[in-house]
Amino acid sequence: MILFGLLISQAIVVGSEPFFTAPGSAPGSTRGHSWLLTVAEAADSSFTQADRDRMIRMEDRMTRMEDRMSHLEERIIRVEEGLKAVNQRLDDSIKAINQKFDYLIGLIYVMLSGMFVLVGFILWDRRTTLAPVVRTTREIETQTEKLVLVLREKAAKDPELKEALKHAGLL
Repeated sequence: MILFGLLISQAIVVGSEPFFTAPGSAPGSTRGHSWLLTVAEAADSSFTQADRDRMIRMEDRMTRMEDRMSHLEERIIRVEEGLKAVNQRLDDSIKAINQKFDYLIGLIYVMLSGMFVLVGFILWDRRTTLAPVVRTTREIETQTEKLVLVLREKAAKDPELKEALKHAGLL
């Protein structure tokens, strides 16, 4: 702020002289130093020991803050690396779980196929096993019906046989 005020006051005092030339030098001359350096020298004269101490403290604070920032950056980098490792472990775990599910699904397909084959075999075996039994049973029923008819005809002539057939429930 002080520097800005000095620059403005010098510009007002100089009037028509170019801003970047020294007082008394010819316009366009390179001799001397610029007004900015003169203003800076004027500002240096107002720089006190307290300002110097304050600036040193500020530099120390800035250094400590830079150290903290670099420490935080290192910690963030370590956290990011840790997260990458965790993500890799999760990816590996998910792949392992997917492989186990694929194995289980294959096992279920094999089990279901085996069960269907077993049921088909049982039905085929039952049909082939029962077919002769059913045929034999029908033959026996036919023969039994014929025998009952013959016995009824014979019971009509024989009273003792008629009584026996009634008692057996065939008449």
